[in-house]
Amino acid sequence: MTHHRRRNNGIDPSKINETVELSPAQRYAAFKQTQAKQRTVAAEFARSMPFELDEFQMQANDALEAGDNVLVAAPTGAGKTVAADFAIYLAQTRNVKAFYTTPIKALSNQKYHDLVDQYGTDKVGLLTGDTSINSEADIVVMTTEVLRNMLYEHSVTLEALRYVILDEVHYLADRFRGPVWEEVIIHLPKNVNIIGLSATVSNVEDFSEWIESVRGKTTLVMSEQRPVPLEQHVLVQADDHTEPELIDLYRRDANGEQTVKLNAQLINRLDQLDRQAERRKGERRPDKRRAKGKGGRWDDRPHKVERHTPRRWAVVDELNFLDMLPGIYFIFSRNGCDQAVDQCINAGLELTTSDEVQQIRRIVDEMVEGQLSQEDLKALHFSQFRFALEEGFAPHHAGMVALFRQIVERLFEEGLVKMVFATETLALGINMPARCVVVEKLEKFDGTGHVGLTPGEFTQLTGRAGRRGIDTIGHAVVVDHHGFVPATAAALSSKRVYPLHSSFRPTFNMAVNLLNSSDYETARVTLDHSFAQWEANESAWQLEAQMETLCKALEGYEQAFQCEFGDFKKFMRLRMRLSDLEKNERRKLKHEVFRTQKERSQAFMDLDKRIKKLREEDRDHPCRKCPDVQKHLKWGHRWAREMRELERVQHRYDSRTGSVARQFDHICAVLSNLGYLQPVRESAGHGDYQLTERGQLLRHLYSELDLVLAQAIDDGAFDGLNACELASVVASLVFEARRGGGGEPRRYPGGIQGNVAVCAAQLKGVHASIAMLCEDHMLEEPRQLDFGITDIVYDWAQGESLSQVLYGTDLTGGDFVRNGKRLADVLQQIAVAGPYLANRAETLAPVAKQAYDRINRGIVAYSGVD
Repeated sequence: MTHHRRRNNGIDPSKINETVELSPAQRYAAFKQTQAKQRTVAAEFARSMPFELDEFQMQANDALEAGDNVLVAAPTGAGKTVAADFAIYLAQTRNVKAFYTTPIKALSNQKYHDLVDQYGTDKVGLLTGDTSINSEADIVVMTTEVLRNMLYEHSVTLEALRYVILDEVHYLADRFRGPVWEEVIIHLPKNVNIIGLSATVSNVEDFSEWIESVRGKTTLVMSEQRPVPLEQHVLVQADDHTEPELIDLYRRDANGEQTVKLNAQLINRLDQLDRQAERRKGERRPDKRRAKGKGGRWDDRPHKVERHTPRRWAVVDELNFLDMLPGIYFIFSRNGCDQAVDQCINAGLELTTSDEVQQIRRIVDEMVEGQLSQEDLKALHFSQFRFALEEGFAPHHAGMVALFRQIVERLFEEGLVKMVFATETLALGINMPARCVVVEKLEKFDGTGHVGLTPGEFTQLTGRAGRRGIDTIGHAVVVDHHGFVPATAAALSSKRVYPLHSSFRPTFNMAVNLLNSSDYETARVTLDHSFAQWEANESAWQLEAQMETLCKALEGYEQAFQCEFGDFKKFMRLRMRLSDLEKNERRKLKHEVFRTQKERSQAFMDLDKRIKKLREEDRDHPCRKCPDVQKHLKWGHRWAREMRELERVQHRYDSRTGSVARQFDHICAVLSNLGYLQPVRESAGHGDYQLTERGQLLRHLYSELDLVLAQAIDDGAFDGLNACELASVVASLVFEARRGGGGEPRRYPGGIQGNVAVCAAQLKGVHASIAMLCEDHMLEEPRQLDFGITDIVYDWAQGESLSQVLYGTDLTGGDFVRNGKRLADVLQQIAVAGPYLANRAETLAPVAKQAYDRINRGIVAYSGVD
């Protein structure tokens, strides 16, 4: 099914061949329209493609050529990127620039190689946090953060820019990095068209309307049709001694196609397995008194009997027998992925031929040669990794170094690795389609506890099943597991799945960058254009209707209690204030903490005086003399009740409308308090802010803890540190332990009186003072510093090898490299911020450059781009 919002007042050429008789004039008009369409750039592009374009792809291309912004929402593998490819093709024909942005470096690298193959190295550039290739090219692939930074710096590279592709644009829901997408959409020049590629989200129409409100005419093109039909299955196994069974989740119709009704055969089989498990329990424990509880007492409580869970190797073996490989097996644990590979090898499974083994060896040797030292390869257990690849198995998760992940992706793409055990990170964008996708459980650990998968997550995972042009059917397989219920799998596999919600919030860095190029009021208006505020405003209309109803009711009550003796409305407000003081204020004072008993007594005396004064006003009010006062009070009490409700709804309404701009106000107050902004008064009387030298420094620091870093620099926390010491301390700003570590290193280099420990203590003080300021201004406190990697980074900066720095830690090579790259990025920001470091430009900036060079070496420096 496709849908788009463009109006077409002419004749649709696709209808020409229908049996409706056309007049000569209509036939001529249709002929001219078809002829004109054949001359368009979109038609030229379509003819150049090796396959026939789908309807939704042609709609997107036509809209783009007509000058619209385009949002394409379609399932994984449906061919959304055709619209992106056409945008680049269009840019080339019109001699303008096109940027292709992605959420992650791996995607950027992959797209860069694809475009180089198509247009050549001289036409294509790449910009990520650690790589810069041909940055002034006509086509530049980049991470979204790089584009955001270019916009704030008013880069001259943007002058010829006309098209920006936002791949995986639904990523703006990501709590940590999502806001960058909104910044880009809001700040891009008006003459730039955006092409958003999104998963099928349930509120995509709302998202499209928001883009149109910010950027002008936007065409929404949707396709919910998968290019390869997907069938859902459940894999069960009675016990380790019997073969696994693959059973359809849904009943089939007369044509053999799956319907949307649960398969009764599956439900019956699960019931049989439950009964078998009960019988096994009875055979093992004929006398229930054998079960002892705490303290040696006999335990008579009923125990839930679980069905047998199929072994991972048995699942792979069965799928291989059914000719359903290559496959991706999603396991929500890095260790689980590594263990699954070992389990398959220990079970003696081999999925490759001798010819494929030779090809795997050649590709792996070619990709590894000259990239890593023998010592690094040994530390990363390369020989075991390579052996698994030769058998046809591989893990894929963030704990692996980028080179190993790229090897897996290449071998899988070439059909040499048959089963990849992956965490959900693989679901994001990487081009690795498979014949089948296996989901081990319908729940995952989210850092705090086990939570069920959402329909959106399930669809993202299973969307990879079915290779276009290779498979006629894709297979999604859920493995039977603890607590599995078929209805849950059925609920997760619905089509349009999850809503897209904004995660946008102003940051300190965003605030100073906005105020550097616009005045305070303009910055507030800009933030009011965010999708976050748009969503809040959309939900506020119900409150508006509620307020309108309440206002009408209040008008009716005011007419009913109209009094000739005085203003009865003022009389009721007086009584409401008196009631608030007598009830609420006295209750508040009872729970308030005072420094002395005298202060406490004085506060109650002041309250009593205010109450006494209001009681006198109430007693002497002229409306008291009205003979109908009791009748009026009856209406007045109803008026007061509705007025309180109106105030409550008004508060909720105010908190939603303008909520993003209010958060910006609080941020500006903190920045002004700390000297990053200087309040100024304009001639018209409107307040504004001007950036100080500190503010200019903060503008160039892009980090989650941007203000903590800027304040630490300004306070001199890093003064006197050498390159290794600086790197080890700054690492606390980027590192977050996966399992919520204690935040302290095994040792502080130089001891507890050394430079590193002293600087760490100072940094903690800076963080604490900023956290208090944020709390005072009703802002979310910055995340905690984590020094857990301090000693490891110090040793690496000292020149030690990967095996040496990782020895005795639970840090994986992939985690170390990722944190090393983040640290190198921040150190480079400090190094190039020299013009804004004042008297520290000659000291801190060169040390930061040395620290960058010491960190960005070997495996950390590896970019994966040839």
